[in-house]
Amino acid sequence: MSEIFIVDNENITVKCIPEKKLIYHIIHQPFSGQPFRDAINAGTEALKMYGATKWLSDDRKNGPLSQEDAEWGFTDWNPRAIRAGWKYWAMVVPENVVAAGSLAPTIEDLYKLGLRVMVFSDVDRAMAWLDKMP
Repeated sequence: MSEIFIVDNENITVKCIPEKKLIYHIIHQPFSGQPFRDAINAGTEALKMYGATKWLSDDRKNGPLSQEDAEWGFTDWNPRAIRAGWKYWAMVVPENVVAAGSLAPTIEDLYKLGLRVMVFSDVDRAMAWLDKMP
């Protein structure tokens, strides 16, 4: 299975696995603002280029999103990526975030836009869920 690296730096790795129709990002340390947006936008361009429909976010080492990045994500990035063909999102977050259930309102809002989202604390389980999606 081939991996195409889209972004690879001290903050984040974004890669595409064309055989799985998957964009996969791994955050290495908390970061935000334009560098964050540029990396995610590069992933969105790869999603379009390779016909990907799935996105695996390994955000276990990230901090909380700033209000500005969260708003940008919901009002700008999410709709653009969905229009580009994004259908399934597996989010891997720290276990305490899963337990808190703080993502439930966001997941419900994204569901209304046509995106299916599952939250995990384990990358292998997240990948297994995405592998089951068409």
